[in-house]
Amino acid sequence: MFISEKEIEIRYAETDQMGIVYHANYLVWMEIGRTKLIEDLGYTYAQLEADGFLSPVTDLSIQYKAAMKYGQKATVRTWVESHGRLRTTYGYEILHEDGTISATAKSEHVVVRKGSFRPVSLKKIAPDWDAKYTEVKRCKD
Repeated sequence: MFISEKEIEIRYAETDQMGIVYHANYLVWMEIGRTKLIEDLGYTYAQLEADGFLSPVTDLSIQYKAAMKYGQKATVRTWVESHGRLRTTYGYEILHEDGTISATAKSEHVVVRKGSFRPVSLKKIAPDWDAKYTEVKRCKD
């Protein structure tokens, strides 16, 4: 299993009135982590879009464990949890600087054609990318 890591410096604007990171910012950090993972594997989401495809989120779950605050640094760990014919599930851990888990999450995605939103197999449009996901995924079939 391949795990990508991205450090995020927590900005004041990402916190709520209590000085705690607002929950929706974790979703942004997950996107940053997912983009980094894709780039670490040698691909770009921007190229997928340029080729006429999108990869929308179809399901998301997140479990908050320990609050993060302004001035801290978060590390987003991202991996391919599972990858099938149409769906890819990414796994995430968001960590405090000392390694304490702040949140864990999973997001499920399907590749679709930009114009029609019809699902398409990654294997059909990017066979090398599909093979890389199959190689690095956590859950082996």
